[in-house]
Amino acid sequence: MRKTHMIAPRRYLPSVSALLALEAVARLGSATEAARELDLTQSAVSRQLKTLEAQLGVTLILRQGRGLILSAEGRSYVDEIRLILHRLAQASVTVGTNAAGGTLNLAILPAFGMHWLAPRLRDFARRHPEVTVNLSTRLAPFDFRASTFDAAIHFGRADWPGAGHLPLLPEIVVPVCAPGLMHSPLENPVDILGFDLLHLDTRPRGWARWLRAVGLPDRPRQGMVFDQFSTMAQAAIHGLGIALLPTFVAEPYLSEGQLVLASARTSESIGSYYLVWPQDRPETKAMASFREWLAEQANTPQEASP
Repeated sequence: MRKTHMIAPRRYLPSVSALLALEAVARLGSATEAARELDLTQSAVSRQLKTLEAQLGVTLILRQGRGLILSAEGRSYVDEIRLILHRLAQASVTVGTNAAGGTLNLAILPAFGMHWLAPRLRDFARRHPEVTVNLSTRLAPFDFRASTFDAAIHFGRADWPGAGHLPLLPEIVVPVCAPGLMHSPLENPVDILGFDLLHLDTRPRGWARWLRAVGLPDRPRQGMVFDQFSTMAQAAIHGLGIALLPTFVAEPYLSEGQLVLASARTSESIGSYYLVWPQDRPETKAMASFREWLAEQANTPQEASP
């Protein structure tokens, strides 16, 4: 039987109760409030903090008036221990529920999550009841090392540092507008430059790429800028201009007659979606199940999808 070694000497491993006390004081700025949250006495919290500082040989907490603030070393330390405490709690929940499944924390783009992923998740839940998927929206890439996410849905290129990736689908976009803005789709794409164009701040080159794809100079008119497709779609519905929407976002509005196609050119791609995950972590069974299922969904023709 192979022997295993201690992770670190015990003198470097503070108690979890001391770490919880430090995290609570850092967040609440008061030993009294921390004690109330942790169901301890104020003196007990203070003793744990002093013991922790003595163990580490570093000043973590400074008094400022009636409140408490973190030293520079304390701020850096708390950032690390928050991640550790979260992962410890997550591991405890996983081992206590189902070792073959567990929880998957996924960062998603709002429109992709709402219109493409969410309708399909019922199938994943049916096939993998042992896995719980938690979804949180993020509009831009982030550092996996400073987050608790297991994976993310990313738009752009497969260039996320330190991450593995699975191609999902290209983003096919269509220009749409309110029915009152034009009687029928524009036959000549150049005519679209005579209208106000709506822009998404995370796709600053979206219109330029579309114009280039249809053979026009990539110099779109300036217009209103939005942070999400949903708000840009509403602006288009209310006649504020032409929006460039992914087909999976535009389809419900088109079928209900709230929006109409603004151009006969409707099959241009301006980028792709990827599932990305940190490569420096061991793959959990929950992550493996989700990745394999998502690959299957990405290879399923849209018309056959739920």
